Amino acid sequence: MQDAILVTGGAGFIGSNFVLGWIGTPGSSVINLDLLTYAGNPANLSSLEGDARYLLTRGDICDAELVGSLLRKHQPRAIVHFAAESHVDRSIASPEAFIRTNVQGTFVLLEQAKIYWSGLGEADRRAFRFLHVSTDEVYGSLGEHDAAFSETTAYAPNSPYAASKAASDHLARAYHHTWGLPVLTTNCSNNYGPFQFPEKLIPLMILNALEGRPLPVYGDGRNVRDWLFVEDHCAAIRAVLRDGRIGETYNIGGNSERANIEVVTMICDLLDEMRPREAAVPRRNLITFVKDRPGHDRRYAIDARKLSRELGWQPAEQFASGLRKTVGWYLDHFSWVESVRTGAYLEWIKQNYTKRVAL
Repeated sequence: MQDAILVTGGAGFIGSNFVLGWIGTPGSSVINLDLLTYAGNPANLSSLEGDARYLLTRGDICDAELVGSLLRKHQPRAIVHFAAESHVDRSIASPEAFIRTNVQGTFVLLEQAKIYWSGLGEADRRAFRFLHVSTDEVYGSLGEHDAAFSETTAYAPNSPYAASKAASDHLARAYHHTWGLPVLTTNCSNNYGPFQFPEKLIPLMILNALEGRPLPVYGDGRNVRDWLFVEDHCAAIRAVLRDGRIGETYNIGGNSERANIEVVTMICDLLDEMRPREAAVPRRNLITFVKDRPGHDRRYAIDARKLSRELGWQPAEQFASGLRKTVGWYLDHFSWVESVRTGAYLEWIKQNYTKRVAL
């Protein structure tokens, strides 16, 4: 495969959106390494079936032999590392999987990348990049009036998920500073958009509201997140991969801070407009406040001025327009929703939401 990149976790939510966008560039090829766990869905990339520029390999990023063989065989010019356990609630219930995938898996990738990169010719060594995709949650929590997270904000992770991603960030940094591996790191805010697994806030609320189910909102609903449309995130990653300075970190945000309760009410109103209920009862009536999760960070906000200043990136979507596109996508792709609603997923929803005490 010519001009190939290796993408880990490319069948997941952000990864599949990235792969679809990347394949849209003439002459580009992708080797997608994905374990295809509950959140990795090859159907996300069904439009690429039979495309010689795309290869899906089912495998574990913790498998050093597999990773090394893929690098030697396909000679990619870059690795874009999305693969991660990413749901905070799951990390509270079962932290071990997060340590294995996010820490051990990242270590294996970095080590195999170092071996591969060290054996390249001079020109290929200069061109190679390892882009590590991370999260704003490594920075901890902000107060209502605190300045947004910048690339120099001290790390203060508050969940097992955030701690595992912080550890992976530090490993990526160490491989650059110790061995010179050409690493780039991005820390993004909350993503939303097509193909997001329905345990996350926005798709969960869309689907529950469509079915007339309760809309469980943690605590008082005033926890604030900066929302980033997934296609904007993918565009930013492409810009960093192309022009980012080696060894640097770039924060990616949507400039769209919203309280969770505001997001949920916007979803309700959009669905009332786009798919009215027969009884014309507002879906806001379905909102149910439930017991908060442990260690729930109050506010995240991203300062993405470095990315804008150095690489000229800006989000194309405002939150209102991006949310409308997202709701429309789920309305138009209900067969996809049904395909990912396995028994394991339904059991998880029962465990995490229906067993919580309403406030």
